[in-house]
Amino acid sequence: MTGRYCIRAVTLLLVLFLISACDRASFNEQKPAVGDPAPNISLADLSGRMLRLADSRGKVVLLNFWASWCPPCKDEMPGFQKVYLSYEDKGFTVIAVAINEVTLADVKALGILFPVLVANDRVKREYGDIAHPPVSFLIGKDGKILKKVKGVYSEDELRKDVQQALR
Repeated sequence: MTGRYCIRAVTLLLVLFLISACDRASFNEQKPAVGDPAPNISLADLSGRMLRLADSRGKVVLLNFWASWCPPCKDEMPGFQKVYLSYEDKGFTVIAVAINEVTLADVKALGILFPVLVANDRVKREYGDIAHPPVSFLIGKDGKILKKVKGVYSEDELRKDVQQALR
């Protein structure tokens, strides 16, 4: 009887490991993929003003999915702000999309000047079932995804990528 339970436990662990490995490997391959058109979003910012991704066509856009309960998300915001301020007049913008409810106080505490939107289920699904932020998409002037980053997108890396995308 004990041997049968051990075999079942090992089998279950193996299945869970394989599912986890497949999930990690699939991020760069899952839709939307690099080179794909970025799915359009139309969401309200925290003041209720509607913002559409399509309105940023012709600009390089950092679309960042974050949550107020996520320390790495909050840690990367100052770097995003610096790059945003450096390149805003050259055709770069940042759109932060919260996957949970956030308040103006949350945004003010982070010192964010770029738009902050709150995701709905459709947007989270269209961008790969975002559940574990931070996740960022760098979108080119033509509306196609140039780069996907799961985890922290460092200021230096973002700056380099934006400079290249603006050329």
